[in-house]
Amino acid sequence: MKKSTITIRDVAAAAGVSTATVSKYINGSQRFSAPVEAKLREAIERLGYQSNPLARYMITGQTRTIGVAILDIRNPHFTSIVKGANRIALQHDYTLLFVDTEESQERERQLLEALARRVDGMIVSSRMPEESIQWMMKLDKPVVFFGRLSHTEMPSVGTDGYRAAYMLAEHLVRFGHKRIGYLGFAGSRWNEERIRGARECLEVHQLPLTVFDAAMPSAASGERACSSIMLAPQRPDALICYNDLIAMGFMKEAQALGFKLPQDISVTGMDNVSFGEYISPALTTVDMQSEKMGELAMLKMLDALSGAAENGYSMLEPQLVLRDSTIRRT
Repeated sequence: MKKSTITIRDVAAAAGVSTATVSKYINGSQRFSAPVEAKLREAIERLGYQSNPLARYMITGQTRTIGVAILDIRNPHFTSIVKGANRIALQHDYTLLFVDTEESQERERQLLEALARRVDGMIVSSRMPEESIQWMMKLDKPVVFFGRLSHTEMPSVGTDGYRAAYMLAEHLVRFGHKRIGYLGFAGSRWNEERIRGARECLEVHQLPLTVFDAAMPSAASGERACSSIMLAPQRPDALICYNDLIAMGFMKEAQALGFKLPQDISVTGMDNVSFGEYISPALTTVDMQSEKMGELAMLKMLDALSGAAENGYSMLEPQLVLRDSTIRRT
């Protein structure tokens, strides 16, 4: 018998159960005893039965697919989020369908509305201001959001950016730095809490924070911002960057300009992307728990799909990762 001709009736006959039992098992709408489920699995594997996703959707209204909207697939922070979400999805027989909004607010709504029509729920990272995302609640699909929401009833997850910046500032102060800058990305909803964390730490030590801005959260933007910072009359002796990509772009250009790192300036980032460990000098950073963030978002989505979701923000704790891009000042 060819695999293409195997039907749900064949599986039912092989397992000695009704077609209704097979349907409920395949669609996940009902659990059965361990012996029955073992017989079903054995029959499905032996016969090579593959369910028809379209038919399952027509019966249950479910695609068993979750949409994930990320801001930039080139950023390892977001690919790690997808990796974490996918790990949990596979454990629960879901697949992911993701879109890359390419840091474009203009395209975001159109892409998300199209995605919503093809999935059971969405996990969303967005640059839209909170007052501009209310329409997502009208999509009739559960949504889990990245970042704290103050006025919107939607489950959300994130990592404590205030704490991350505070830890980096404290580390730099303990290393004897006095002129500390922050190279951020104003377009991010997390930028202000990171500035606040660094600034409040430095205020305790009666030190100022000089804030700079990168055009995008990318290595190229960090590279472009470097000369105006390093060639200024009062350049910082340490820099906290919004993310690792900005930090690495900044470091590359600083070295091209003839500066020695970290002797001339200590540089730190956030996210703990995998290749930050392999550049020279290796990047001091904060692990923002990207994969765990994806896992947590997917677990919240599963709760939402089962009707057990609770709105509110779940926050992960960042972890300081010390490497060679910071130096102790004498």
